[in-house]
Formats: sequence, structure tokens, C-alpha cells
Amino acid sequence: MTRPMRERVEVAAAALAEHGLSAVDTAIILGTGLGPLAERTVNATTIPYDSIEGLPRATAPGHSGRMIFGDLFKHRCVLMQGRFHLYEGHSAADVAFPVYLLKALGAKRLIITNSAGALNDRYVPGDVMLIEDHLNFTGANPLTGPNENALGQRFPDMSRAYDLHLRDIARGAALQVGVPLREGIYAGIAGPSLETSAERRFLRSAGADAVGMSTVLEVIAAAHAGLPVLGLSAITNAATGGSDQKPDTIEEVLDNAATSGIGMAIILERFFAMLQAETGRRTR
Repeated sequence: MTRPMRERVEVAAAALAEHGLSAVDTAIILGTGLGPLAERTVNATTIPYDSIEGLPRATAPGHSGRMIFGDLFKHRCVLMQGRFHLYEGHSAADVAFPVYLLKALGAKRLIITNSAGALNDRYVPGDVMLIEDHLNFTGANPLTGPNENALGQRFPDMSRAYDLHLRDIARGAALQVGVPLREGIYAGIAGPSLETSAERRFLRSAGADAVGMSTVLEVIAAAHAGLPVLGLSAITNAATGGSDQKPDTIEEVLDNAATSGIGMAIILERFFAMLQAETGRRTR
């Protein structure tokens, strides 16, 4: 019998407490090819997923499967270097589980990153997109089943799933450091097969600017848990579904994710500085 989510969270949090880890301020989930951001963390403690009861194995390419606690850009963070996907055989609840765990560790906000294909023909590989909203085409929802009231209310509002204030700070940070920042809507699909050209054209007609195989279930869980979210996509390939559509390779995706990751790191460094300055003003 599957344990209730709250019990799973308590067990995993207790396991992390045994390592003497202190509470964190910000949690970050790193997407495909974006793991190198973790290398910028100092005073780091690394915990492999397989030593934390309840965390599944991360099997996707570019996902190391470890939690890193430390200071990123002078800000106390926990980074998940690897996430879980429906296409790996995990349930929607398993995909969402880390979000509840991160909230239990004291995170006040969640930054979710991913790699995504560009449905919008104005986007090019290497771009960074600020997620304004999403479309859930996975056919799943982590809140299906009995609600655990201790984790969140039965019907969480999703009309502002991506925090407006965090988005404003990210826009300002990108402007200050001179990194172009796209803004658009992310479509989440189950995968693992990439979309057909017809599906890509349909998703674009539905209003999406980028498409990927993650994020939406985690954001639903974050809304349920009352955890503000900032979402950033690394644009890794053109996915317009046009007559000139070229086949995609994982090697190309990883290379372009690394390029986007450089810009994303520059934006986040300034983002944290602005966040710290704002927090300092409020506490005076």
C-alpha cells in the first residue's frame, strides 16, 4: 500500500535532518542539461537520491539524481539535480513528491527550470524563456485522489501559477545584465516520444510558445502547497512543425541547453541579488 504523501514527506525530511542540514530559503529544480548550475554552489553538501527514502531514481539524460544544499550566488538554496517524469514510469504523485519535500525543508519559493522545444518561430535554440503560464497536456494531475488537507486545499487556484512578483524581478534582472529574456506559455506533454509536426502546430495554435515533458505537474503541486514559483525554460530546439522541420537529437538538446544555461545563470545571479536587496529593505 502506498504511503500518504504527508508521511512520505516526513520520512524523507527526517532522513535529510540526520545529515544536519539547515533550513533553506529557495529551492531549485534543474532541468535537462542544466545541472552545471549546481557547480556554482559553495559550502555544498550533496545527498544522492538513493539515500533519501521515498525519492525515485532519476533516469533521464543529464539528470544526476542528487540534492545539493549550499550557497548559490550568496543565497541559501537546495538544488535538485535531476527530476522525475511520467515517461520514466513514475506516477504523477511521484513526480510531485519532491515539491512537497522542498516545502517541508523550509523553502519560501521554488525556481523550476526545464529544457523545451520552441513552438514559437521567433525563438531560437539558446534562448531563455520566462514562463508566464502553462497548458497541461500530460493527461495527469498529481492531486487526483483523496486530498491531504495538511498539504493544501482541495481546489488550489491555478490562475496565477507563476508568481507575478518573482516574474517582475526576473525581468528586471535580465534587463540589468543584458540577457534577452523571452516570455511565453509552456505546454507540458507526457513523452517520451517527441511531438509530431501536426501536434506541434496544434500546440502553437492553442497558444503555447514552448513544449516539454516536465514542470506542469510540479507547478500544480507547488500551487497546492502554497509555494510561489518562478519558471524558466531553456530553448533547445526548433519545434514549429513546419515543412522545414528537422529531426531532433538528444545531443543537440543538451548542447543548446548548456548555452541557455549560461544566460539563465547570469539572470539568476542578478535575480538573487535583487531578491536579497528587497528582503533587506523589508527587514529594516
